[in-house]
Amino acid sequence: TTLIVTGFALRVGESRSLTGVYVSYWMNSQEMYGFVALGSAFTTGSVQVGRGATSVAKPTHVAARNSNSVRMIAAPKSIRTSKDASDLIGNTPLVKLNRIPEAEGCVAHIYAKLESMEPCNSVKDRIGRSMILEAEKAGKITPGKTVLVEPTSGNTGIALAFIAAARGYKLVLTMPDSMSIERRMVLLAFGAEVVLTPAANGMKGAVAMAEKIAAERENSFILQQFANPDNPKAHYLTTGPEIADAIKCEVFVSGVGTGGTITGAGKYLKEKNPSTHVVAVEPVESPVLSGGKPGPHKIQGIGAGFVPAILDTAVYDEVIQVSSAEAIKYAGRLATEEGLLCGISSGAAVKAACEIGKREEFSGKNIVCIIPSFGERYLTSALFEAQREQAYSMPTASLD
Repeated sequence: TTLIVTGFALRVGESRSLTGVYVSYWMNSQEMYGFVALGSAFTTGSVQVGRGATSVAKPTHVAARNSNSVRMIAAPKSIRTSKDASDLIGNTPLVKLNRIPEAEGCVAHIYAKLESMEPCNSVKDRIGRSMILEAEKAGKITPGKTVLVEPTSGNTGIALAFIAAARGYKLVLTMPDSMSIERRMVLLAFGAEVVLTPAANGMKGAVAMAEKIAAERENSFILQQFANPDNPKAHYLTTGPEIADAIKCEVFVSGVGTGGTITGAGKYLKEKNPSTHVVAVEPVESPVLSGGKPGPHKIQGIGAGFVPAILDTAVYDEVIQVSSAEAIKYAGRLATEEGLLCGISSGAAVKAACEIGKREEFSGKNIVCIIPSFGERYLTSALFEAQREQAYSMPTASLD
């Protein structure tokens, strides 16, 4: 079999000098890999390939492949250096879910986009970088001078905190007091100031507090993730293209917090394939996108209680409601059945993906759902209540 390297991709706006490309492909049910020159054709005899090879670097990503060609993201022969921590954001992997879809009777293929593998472990790393860098370019903020203020449910705040620390900004964050203690501790570790607001007021309360603080503090600037066009822009330029380059995405499932992910990535995927079915996920306890009333819930990161200004409601084809209990259940199943430690909103996305995946109309189709964050950030939340109680009550074994 002769394979042709048909193309490669780097991050948006990035260029790199490469002498070779690491490729991974399937032939006769076995994975083959090795280095080849850019643009060259090769056979299994022209490069050192085979299962278990350890002499070459791990591939950054393998995109679409068929029987005679591969499209992929290039990987340098040595580990690249980054100018700062924010340069590590993006190019997260896709992984196929197996046991959960099978147990649920799904007839579609479900893939998880692991945003939990961002440098600060959430999808919000993308918009944190985008909003700060674009504001700098526009001359709206200056490192060492501007005080950044932002209402956040936690993950956006963490993204902003690590980028603000790397670039020399003072950061003040407002968030509902229902957010996990881990999130508060991480924010404090990055040097951010945290102001808590009543959970009963939802994100509206956090937004109102941020506006109050900004009005009182000199040289302050609210990044406004719920209204900032650089939020969905980040997903249009990165998340969407990464998915499209990796797989034929026929259904895209995303929880809606600010609406940036589904607006940006959903728009890009529909431009590439207008038949892409885009699904928004919201809490059943706060069904605002479905025309219902806002309410408290336990799915941190989605269900803000209002329709965000940046959310393009025309981009999604349907809304699926998931209860807090179901989201927690599926997040737990991701750990025990798929080996993926994820947050509560990840459970909501997978639950919705499974509901879509059971439909006969999507038989054999590829569903991609967003896994927004890593589970370790929720150890003191309802997600790990049983494990927490078990861990605290564990006896110490005797060595006798």
